[in-house]
Amino acid sequence: MITTDVTVIGGGAAGLLAAITAAGCGARTTLIEHMDRVGKKLLSTGNGRCNYTNAMQDISCYRGECPAFVLPVFAQFGHEETVAWFRELGIWPKTRGAYFYPASDQAASVLDVLRMECAYRRVDLHTGCHLSALKKDKKYWQVSTSQGAISTKTVIFATGLLAAPKTGSDGSAIPYIEGLGHHFIDIVPALVQLQGKQSFFRSLAGIRAEALISLQIQNGHFSPGEASAGEETVYREQGELQLTDFGISGIPVFQLSRFATRALSQKRRVTALIDFLPSVTREETLALLAARFGGQAHGKTAQEALVGLFHKKLGEVLLKEAGIPLHLPAAQVSAADRERLTEQIKRLRVDIIGSKGMDAAQVCAGGVDTREVDPATLESKLAGGIYFAGEVLDIDGACGGYNLQWAWSSGYVAGSHAAAAALGAPFAAGKGTT
Repeated sequence: MITTDVTVIGGGAAGLLAAITAAGCGARTTLIEHMDRVGKKLLSTGNGRCNYTNAMQDISCYRGECPAFVLPVFAQFGHEETVAWFRELGIWPKTRGAYFYPASDQAASVLDVLRMECAYRRVDLHTGCHLSALKKDKKYWQVSTSQGAISTKTVIFATGLLAAPKTGSDGSAIPYIEGLGHHFIDIVPALVQLQGKQSFFRSLAGIRAEALISLQIQNGHFSPGEASAGEETVYREQGELQLTDFGISGIPVFQLSRFATRALSQKRRVTALIDFLPSVTREETLALLAARFGGQAHGKTAQEALVGLFHKKLGEVLLKEAGIPLHLPAAQVSAADRERLTEQIKRLRVDIIGSKGMDAAQVCAGGVDTREVDPATLESKLAGGIYFAGEVLDIDGACGGYNLQWAWSSGYVAGSHAAAAALGAPFAAGKGTT
């Protein structure tokens, strides 16, 4: 049997930071990871370059039932502390606007320094190690694993949830957390592509366009075929839209996706309205079309009149949705036709019917109900000596390094407070352990 002070379950970003922090505080620390190596999900972040934090920090960048839960955590270890901490470990920052990457442009560099620091801090690391039971005796938590038993004073769950299960986030720890009395906010994919109902996507695959996306969510429940009821909640994002054979993708879609998947799980109607000329007003669009189909037509067809304004295939879809024949002479396109075309350009409707699911999601929305966790220490309010860090909690971030910032900050807070509790020492607030 292993006897230790702090046991971290999960070897992702939050778990590694928690283990290093706890060990740096002087606690004997054990980390168990059920995959064959730690940090697999970290390697794919930032398209393999690891956008590890963002200088523009605001509570609006974090979502959950209670986003303000993040504030006491960031007060202890925020963006500035993260940059300084990683710099000391060897990660020299490279910035692209507010986005921070390692100068090497390799996510592997971030994982490498975390693994080296685990070794330096003498973290007892066990991979391929599966949790099988968790119970409390009079003094210690008893953790049963596929590699033997661990007797530990405190436990940190940093297991992630269900996103990208091939990297290890498969939800296998959820029953053990629920066994402690904790409840989960409904878990849905986030930062994920959305599927549209319309058939025209098959001809738009591969097209990219600057667009404004307005996500409309019907308040209240509905049944298929039922008339809509109640007001709509609208979320908007602008950026490069990627059109696919199944629907929509790209950063603005990722930013909106957690609201869409949550609403769909609640059987609420979700619609995306796409504006393909976001910098041009409706009146200006009408004037633009009047010129292109009028004095600038030069004998063109309706299809040809849109060449140079939109991708050819997108122009064809917009005309078809407006009910305008592609080969109609541009000069014969009526004012009413141009009104309908303007509506399609500024408000192309996409009925959202799903997402690409957990396999494609970068993170999840939902998780352990934060009302059951102390925001200052990340200790369970229901089971003393149990702590949480990272995505397993009901906090998810926007694209741009925010989910990793939450992992680092929550890992630090959970690790430092779990170590202090295990050592019986008052917590001394600090800004890192290196």
